[in-house]
Amino acid sequence: MRNRVTLLFLGTALAAMLGNATVRADKIVDPKTVAPEFREAAEKRHAEQLKLIECNNAAKVAKIQRRDLAQYVAECFDKPVDKPQ
Repeated sequence: MRNRVTLLFLGTALAAMLGNATVRADKIVDPKTVAPEFREAAEKRHAEQLKLIECNNAAKVAKIQRRDLAQYVAECFDKPVDKPQ
């Protein structure tokens, strides 16, 4: 009986930890909702997040294998952005 309770407790704790892992994703920063003194940093983080999402989507379109994904995204992220004048 005691082993069953311990096993049930451990199983519940493990399920709770795994369930919370997917919920903790970073939200996209909205610079408009940040205090004025932190707005510049928030705008920079927002641009980084959008670039990262763009690189991940490009990797999906290019069907990059999971083992090569980190390298592909890092190279994509480091590329300079062409700004139209």
